Parts: sequence; structure tokens; C-alpha cells
Amino acid sequence: MMKRTLYISTLSVVLFLMAFPAWSVNQGGEKEELNVKEFITEHLADSYEWQIVSTGTRHISIPLPVILYSKSTGWHLFSSSHFHHGTKPYRGFEIAADGKYKGKIVETAPIGNISRPLDLSLTKNAASLIFASLLVILIIMGVARSLDRDPMNPRKGFVGLIEMLTLMINDEVIKPSIGERYQRYAPYLLTVFFFIFINNLLGLIPLFPGGANVTGNISITFVLAIITFLIVNLTGTKEYYKEIFWPDVPTWLKVPIPLMPIVEIVGTLTKPFALMIRLFANIMAGHSIVLGLTMLIFITASLGVAVNSSMTVLSIIFTVFIDLVELFIAFIQAYVFTLLSAVFIGLAQIESHPKKKVIVKNHAA
Repeated sequence: MMKRTLYISTLSVVLFLMAFPAWSVNQGGEKEELNVKEFITEHLADSYEWQIVSTGTRHISIPLPVILYSKSTGWHLFSSSHFHHGTKPYRGFEIAADGKYKGKIVETAPIGNISRPLDLSLTKNAASLIFASLLVILIIMGVARSLDRDPMNPRKGFVGLIEMLTLMINDEVIKPSIGERYQRYAPYLLTVFFFIFINNLLGLIPLFPGGANVTGNISITFVLAIITFLIVNLTGTKEYYKEIFWPDVPTWLKVPIPLMPIVEIVGTLTKPFALMIRLFANIMAGHSIVLGLTMLIFITASLGVAVNSSMTVLSIIFTVFIDLVELFIAFIQAYVFTLLSAVFIGLAQIESHPKKKVIVKNHAA
């Protein structure tokens, strides 16, 4: 199993190296040094096409639909292939090469003013999001049908793996964290786990249908955190809100200045913020490290064959190692997000315990 994983990781690195040029070629045919910072930033950013391979000036990619609304010309629907990698305007629109709208579609007015239209385009991250969601549905429905046919027969292989992960998250994370009402929240938490896990794995694949930085996009983690925040606060018990607005502390901490209620309210906001930043930062950092190690090959290309060859070997070794670590992190981050979400939901399900009456019996001497 370890040999197979190492082989797949090595093959992924080789395919990744084939997918990107070592240097770019200008119109005069002279070689230009690769801007590593710009390359990593562009690779992690969203785009209006799904790139498959790029060799020099030749780009092979899957165009995605562009949906725009302009205040002056109305709605527009066309393929992103019309932009030709942002070098050619189309219908008055183009992809900004620099400035505050860099990488985004802008509209240039006849007088030269640049504005940002309403952009509802299907980008690479959005397309990958849809693909991953459909993949999660297909996997879970397929496993469920397989288990329904013969529920008493133990499963092996892929079905057994998914069943094991489901039982582990349900029995070891959701049930202990939430308590008696865990079944109400189990569908959401299991969906979140598999959604994040599969997107993390797809992000490690350098070629289509992988390569999109979905869980490393703060917009995605923001939405996931907001959903957890809404579930926690919309389904919280009366005791949960009592502890927020009237906690069991000395009265002078609550009136006339509501010091502790303010602290509790801030705490309810920092919890989803921690969920958002933790997932975003870890996935973004992992992708950046892999890209940075890979770029060592191209940085040392001008230092001679001996130096470049040795750095290439080291780069591949370290990149394969980080890829193996990222496989583990892909599971850990999905697990941690699900665990923290379950803990936050469980903390909002507390109930007040009735005070026990103490009966004192007088015994006659």
C-alpha cells in the first residue's frame, strides 16, 4: 500500500511538472526568468477557465461560461475562450492584467473608464465545487445502496472504507460531542466532513478534474463557517441563550455595564471565524509549499546542469514527502472542522438541570 501511494504521488509530481513551463517565452523568442511569487499566486487564485496543460505559449484548457450584467449594455453570456488568456477584449470586456481588479473581468467604457460589471460567471472553483458536490452524492448514494442490499455482510475495499469513516465520525465525533440529539445534526456534519475531505483530495491532483483551490479559498470556508454558525445559534436552547445574555457570574459583571454578555457574544462570533481561518490557512499553506518546492527546479535552471540536477532530485523528494503529508492533512482538516462544529453545536444544546429538593427528617430521640 505504501509503495502504491508513493508511486501515485511521484506520478502526480511528474505530471505537475509537465503541466507548467520552466520559463515563459516572449515575442522575440528570448527566455525570461519565472516569477515564482506571481506563479504561485496565479495558480492558487480562481480563473475563468480550467487549465489542463500549458507549454510555452500553448495553452490547453476547458472554457467556462461567462455571465455578466453591464449597466450600459445589459446581460452577456459567452464562453471564456473569447478572452484568449486575457489578451484580447471581447464585447468591451477583458480580464484585468493588473490593478485592484487583477484577474477579474472589467468593462472599459468608450471614454476609457474601467468598471466592474455584475459577474455571475462559472469559475474554476465554482465548477470544481459542483463537481465535488456531485461526486459526494454519487459516492454516498452508491455506498448506501450497496449496504441496503445486504446490510449484515461486512464490506471491503472502497465501500468498506466509506462505511468505516462514516461510523467513525458518527460514533466518535458527532454522538459524544452533541449527546442525545446527535441524530438531528448527523446528516449535516457527515456531509461537511466528506465534502471537505473530497475537495482537499481533489486539490492535490495537479490535472483535471483536480487542481482547484476550493477549500483554500476563504469564500468557501466562510460559507461553511456561516452555516455552522446559523445551525448553532438558530437551534440553541433557552439555557444556551441564558448563559450568553445573563451568565452565572456576579451581578456587577452584568449591570450596569454588560461586560460578560459582551464577552459571550464576541465568543459566538470568534468560533465560526476560527473555523473559517483554520481550514483556509492550512490548505492554502499546503498548496503554497508544494508549489514552492516544485519551483526550485526552475529557479536553479540557470545555475548549471550539476546544480539544477541535484536540486531537481531534492525538489522531487521533498515534494513527494509533502504530498504524502498533505494526504494526511486533507483528512485531519476535514476531521477537525467536523469535530469543532459538533462541539459548538453540542455546547448550544445544554439544558437546565432541575434543582433537587433536600428533605430533612427529624428523628425523635
